Amino acid sequence: MGAFAYVAPQSVDDVVAALGAADRAQVIAGGTDLLVQMRSVDREPRTIVDIKSLAETNRLDIGDDEVYVGAAVSSALMNENEALCNLLPGVTEAGDLIGSTQIQGRATICGNLCNASPAGDSIPALIAAGAICDIANANGGRELPVDEFVTGVGTNALEPGEFLLGVKIPRPAAHSRDAYLRFIPRTEMDIAVAGCGVSVTLDDDGTCTAARVAIGAVAPTAILVPAAADALIGGKLDEAALQAAGEACTAASSPITDKRGTAEYRRKVVAVLCRRAAEIAGQRARGA
Repeated sequence: MGAFAYVAPQSVDDVVAALGAADRAQVIAGGTDLLVQMRSVDREPRTIVDIKSLAETNRLDIGDDEVYVGAAVSSALMNENEALCNLLPGVTEAGDLIGSTQIQGRATICGNLCNASPAGDSIPALIAAGAICDIANANGGRELPVDEFVTGVGTNALEPGEFLLGVKIPRPAAHSRDAYLRFIPRTEMDIAVAGCGVSVTLDDDGTCTAARVAIGAVAPTAILVPAAADALIGGKLDEAALQAAGEACTAASSPITDKRGTAEYRRKVVAVLCRRAAEIAGQRARGA
């Protein structure tokens, strides 16, 4: 590992200043990706900017209009929050799939998002939930939808001097819920072959009035699939609608072949995951 410096600013402004002052700086919140990378693929010198002690990054608020999850809030803390799990079960179950129980005590969904892996479990779940990135910078900050945040394999939309403060998620309305499913070769602690997040809203008759569908691990980035959502809206999530949504996910995917599965296999699996996740989301929405 190369030489590095470490700073732990106590305010958002000080973090922005530290990021701007260093020749190369990286933010650490959980560190479960960063520390592994520093020991393996990227040993170049840098300044580590620790944001774990900021009040803003430790926010976990459930408001009347939105849910806020700070960048330093661990997956374990999210899954210990019963109200959050009831409101956003898809987002919390995605976080619960990141690593082992020990890893989840430190890992964050915001770190998973910034790491920008095509197979990051939290990303399609956040996209399906309509999450918005709260980005801090020297100009007062900006917001960006999660589906626009990841720009490629391992790259994101953060500009120099910026960091992710947290994510804002619209509070689900009545009869609105989400779900996230992935497929892995092993029973746990593996990287997704394919993943799918679905959020649906139902009216009093059980007709789907709104939906968002996002897929992961089947393209260079997790992507929103409007055609899959359109297939669900206007019906009662019957077999025909679920089948059409799954087919839309297959059509939107552009997977690779690797040791975990062929491209053809991934296209089939993502359709199955979409159908199942939409059905689960629908069941949850009926009981919400």
